Parts: sequence; structure tokens; C-alpha cells
Amino acid sequence: MGNYYLTTPIYYVNAQPHLGHAYTTIVCDAVARWHRLLGDDVYFLTGTDEHGLKIQQAAEAAGTTPQAFTDSIAPLFQKAWERLNISHNDFIRTTEQRHRVGVQKLLQACFDAGDIELDKYSGLYCVACEAYYTEEDLDGKNCPIHKRPVEHVEEENYFFRLSRFEQRLIDWYSSHPDAVVPEHKVNEVLGFIKQGLQDFSVSRKTLTWGIPLPFDESHVAYVWFDALANYITAIGYGSNDAMFEKWWPVNHHFIGKDIIRFHNLYWPAMLMSAGVELPRGYAVGGWLLVGGEKMSKTSGNVVNPLDLVDEFGVDGFRYYVLSDTAYGNDGDFTYEGLVSRYNSDLANNLGNLAARVATVVGK
Repeated sequence: MGNYYLTTPIYYVNAQPHLGHAYTTIVCDAVARWHRLLGDDVYFLTGTDEHGLKIQQAAEAAGTTPQAFTDSIAPLFQKAWERLNISHNDFIRTTEQRHRVGVQKLLQACFDAGDIELDKYSGLYCVACEAYYTEEDLDGKNCPIHKRPVEHVEEENYFFRLSRFEQRLIDWYSSHPDAVVPEHKVNEVLGFIKQGLQDFSVSRKTLTWGIPLPFDESHVAYVWFDALANYITAIGYGSNDAMFEKWWPVNHHFIGKDIIRFHNLYWPAMLMSAGVELPRGYAVGGWLLVGGEKMSKTSGNVVNPLDLVDEFGVDGFRYYVLSDTAYGNDGDFTYEGLVSRYNSDLANNLGNLAARVATVVGK
């Protein structure tokens, strides 16, 4: 028995919660419940990512402010997790003051260490995933994730010198071979490092919707320094030292395979720079695909999990999510597959078992 801290990714509030969000959250919830049964003191964190260019653009399109826009979407995630019987201990929103304080502390620590420097950037950028790409990363001229054209961007930003951490990261993963599951994902991480790490932007001067840098308020924090920091700001980094000391380092970050680069390269390097202990583990899941494609608002193939709960009940839906796809693999969601799993495992097998047990007890 001991402390067990686990996290979902924080979900971007440019759209309502869909089945892909629910999948990771339900898996995380099952692990949290298991550790509580073991007698562990569990802290289960989820939340929403509310800054960035996509939110600013979505708010403008809706004719409202970014804060009002996020205030209208974040509660939809909270209500969805309530309907899905998620047992999280905390829900962090990156617009909260506790998060702002912690992000600025992390930025200042990395700046003081000499790992954040002002520089000019010229390159390719995908607005949909808020990430920079090289020509080699692209699918033709399109983002490999969203299948839409990238933009050429040139601006002066502050950069985190990720390139300085190549050997330190290799050494850490070599000495912590069990830190990433499934185990073959460690090779993927090491492959990224050995290809050479590129410095990445931590600020935007052309963006106003974000957390100002503590050392230059004309810039706001760019997505990854803001978003990834939620894992420590929620448990007191920058605001509650005793709480942070109790829960950090995290036991497992549960993440999707599309954000492995940011969580397994950017995040540990940021923590190394700031002098913060690294996470103990990462659990990398696959995607629940629809028609062979990842669910996203951009693709227009999202499935609302609450529609399925209304039809199959929360336990039937959760059972399908947990049983149909082994964590770490991709799964292919179909309505027919859900019906089949529900009928064969729950209505037939479990139903027959319950009926037979009841008969024996009755006799």
C-alpha cells in the first residue's frame, strides 16, 4: 500500500468530448479503481487544455471571447465523466490560477538554467495539432495526423534547447527500461532521440490567449510548456509544496500514441532542466478508429459516448471499451461490434451465470 498518482492527457476544448477521449479516461479509471482496491491512496487527474491558437480562432468564429468559449466547453467534459462514472479526484483547467502560477515557475526555472533562449523560427506548422514539422514528417504536403496542409511560419520566439538533452534522455531510458509500456514503445522513443532532437518554441508573440512568460510578458507560453505542466500544477507545483511532495513523481501518465514525442522527449527534458524528478512511468495506448481513421473533429468521424450510454447503459458501454481492445493496440469501433460484445459477454455469458447461480441459491 502506498500513493498512486495517475493522469489522463488533458483534452483540448475546441470540440465536445468524443469516444476517443472516453476510451483513455475509462481505462485510467479502471486502473485507479484497481489501486484503490489494493489499498493504495490514489490521486487520479484529468482535465482540459484551454489555451492556444485553435481556441482563439474557435472563439472568434463563435463570436465570443476565448474565456467564454472555454467556459462553455469544459463543463461538457466534466458532465461526460460524471455520466460515465469516472472516479477522478481532480479536474484541472489550464485557465485556473493554480496552473498559471505553476507554469510560470517552470518556465522561470528552465530560463534560469539557461535552456530557454530567444531565437527566430522559420518552418512548417500545423494549427490543428499545434506542432511544428519537418519536410520528412509530412504526408506529402499535409500534416501526418490531420491530413491537412501545413502552414509556413516565420517569427521570433523563445526556444527550449531540447537538443542539449539527447544523451541525458538516452541514459535515463537505458537505466529505466520499464518506464514505458508497451515495452516496444521504448524503442520508438529511443529512435526519436537518435534521429536528433530539434529545439522547440515555448512562446508565441502573435498570440494573446495564453499565459505570459514571467521573463518577457510580450510573449505567451506556447502549447507544450502550458499543457504538459498540468501534471505538476494540479498537485501543487508553485502553490502547495507539501501536496507536490506527497504525489510527485507520477506513477503513470496514460497517453495516446500520437503524443508520445511530447510526453517522452519534451516533458522529461523540461523537468530535467527545472530540476524536477522525472515521471516513473508512461502507459501508451492506441487509438479507437472509426472506418480505419483516428477520431477527430477535423475528420468529422466523432462518436458521442453519451449516445451509447443512453442505449447500452454505462456499465455495458464501459465493459465494451475495456474488453474489446487490448490497451496499447489500435481498435476499430463499430456499432455492430458493441452490440455483439454486449449480447455475447453480458446478456448471454454473464446473464446465464447469474441465472444459474440464482437457481442454485433458490434450491
